[in-house]
Amino acid sequence: MTWLITGGAGYIGAHVVRAMTEAGERAVVYDDLSTGIADRVPDSVPLVVGSTLDGARIARAIAAHRITGVVHLAAKKQVGESVDLPLHYYRENVEGLRILLEAATAADVRSFVFSSSAAVYGMPDVDLVTEETPCAPMSPYGETKLAGEWLVRATGRATGIATASLRYFNVAGAATPKLADIGVFNLIPMVFEKLTENAPPRIFGDDYPTPDGTCIRDYIHVVDLAEAHVATARALHSSPGLDLTLNIGRGEGVSVREMIDLINAVTGYDSPPTVTPRRPGDPARVVASADRIATELGWKARHDVQDMITSAWEGWVRLHPGAARD
Repeated sequence: MTWLITGGAGYIGAHVVRAMTEAGERAVVYDDLSTGIADRVPDSVPLVVGSTLDGARIARAIAAHRITGVVHLAAKKQVGESVDLPLHYYRENVEGLRILLEAATAADVRSFVFSSSAAVYGMPDVDLVTEETPCAPMSPYGETKLAGEWLVRATGRATGIATASLRYFNVAGAATPKLADIGVFNLIPMVFEKLTENAPPRIFGDDYPTPDGTCIRDYIHVVDLAEAHVATARALHSSPGLDLTLNIGRGEGVSVREMIDLINAVTGYDSPPTVTPRRPGDPARVVASADRIATELGWKARHDVQDMITSAWEGWVRLHPGAARD
């Protein structure tokens, strides 16, 4: 198998490339480098620079590299930005996916893995979110991911392509400092940024119906997430016509306050958080049930939250050497 990995120069994409190649799969990266970094792509892996909106370029890449499967991670992913720029998000995330699927089906690609998100669930009022939990996305970003799942599934049913939609929960950590997340959009790097500035980390609301009043989330190490992609890709290859929708999480919740306490302990800082008002749309608790992927693929997360924080901190210090504490 030769896999076209769109968005393979991004944070998650680079980890998927690493996991696929280490598992003996051949990979080709397709990335517009709008947020991806070319240096993340190994020298042994071809990099094609292009947009998913460029169907002709995708078709040439598929033909030139004899692609037999696609792992589609390229997308715009900032929830707040999607509220301000819904047309941009629908064009990039839905129209880009449609063009990619069109090129893939024309070339008789037989396996397609789609990067979805727990954002499709919105504010689920359940202890554990299963794949049967009703989807009610609360942002254009979440809507584009759910629409993407529909489009992937419909295409698979019409053409016989084996498909999977992977619903990520909160991704963190790094395989190596070089591959660390450099964005400051998720909790762990946001706390790192505040600590580095000698400012208190922020908690958005401490009056939720949870044990300590702060939101609870399910965090998944990016290395585990990448290995889930390998397991999924191989399952699709061995089972033509397969149609999977899978949560990717640990099935364990950690509160924001607990996470900040752990970050302080790992980094050597001692900066108590400050509490600010709730952010609109933040559900109190979102924790995955990971039973289906364990049953279907035999996959289970291996890394805990401390692994995530430690590896993410090593990457942060690589970019911000002055942040390290003796």
